[in-house]
This record gives sequence, C-alpha cells and structure tokens, in this order.
Amino acid sequence: MNMSNLGELSVSYKYHSSLNNRPIIQEVFDAVKVVLQVIDQERVGLQEQFAVIYLNRSNAVIGTLNTFSGTISCTTVDFKIVVGTAIKLMASAVIVAHNHPSGKMMPSEQDIQLTNRLKIALEVMDISLLDHIIIGPEDRYCCFSELNLI
Repeated sequence: MNMSNLGELSVSYKYHSSLNNRPIIQEVFDAVKVVLQVIDQERVGLQEQFAVIYLNRSNAVIGTLNTFSGTISCTTVDFKIVVGTAIKLMASAVIVAHNHPSGKMMPSEQDIQLTNRLKIALEVMDISLLDHIIIGPEDRYCCFSELNLI
C-alpha cells in the first residue's frame, strides 16, 4: 500500500495584529460587543447564525468563527469544526453565540442540550466553555451564565 499520496495536516499560526490590540473579555457585555461584530447584522432578524469566540488564557480574543447558518428557527453546529478550530488556535476558552430571529430571548431545550454537549466535547481537550449568548433583534441578548445554565 502506497501511503505517500495521503493527506497531510499542516498546522500554522500567525497573528495578524498585536495581542495588545485584541479585545479582552472581562464581562458578558465585552463578549456581546464581539458577537455583534461577528454575526451578520442584516440577518439577525431573518436567519439563525452560530458564532464562536476563541480566547487565550488571559481571555484575549485570538479568533472568531461564524460558519454556521440555518433557517429562521434553527441551525446545525458541527462540533468537529468548533473543537478543531479551538485546538488549531490553541484556545484555552470558548464563548459561543447564536441569534434568535423571533426575538424570544430565552434558551430553548435544544439550545441547552447543544450547549451541554459542546461543553463536554471541549472539556475533553481542556478547553472551557465560558458562556453561550443569544442575540436578538435590536441588540437584545441573553446569556447562559447569567441564567446559571453553564
């Protein structure tokens, strides 16, 4: 069997700006400000989106991801992409967020289940899930940490 033609993983990491210029998440509203920049504001009231903020040990933002989009009432999140990106970025913590186009700010049972499963997946790699934030139209938000759901 010839193994030389198989795929090869290449890992690289390059800062595009100084760590001094990156947001530091000290409270929920700091994370909300980052999420509002990452999520497409033109679709907040139309289509669900799921975003991830990756943090280093000092809670400085080292990367973001807004890859998952769905329908008006749900989106599919691929844990392998969320966790794999965290590993590649050498993240120590993650904050996730998604929007509720309906404007109903309370987490659904599906939101809670997804958060619990993602928390377990990240913990296997020693990465903390700090919060899950739900964004609504008109910059309204709700977070799992304040509801004691995380």
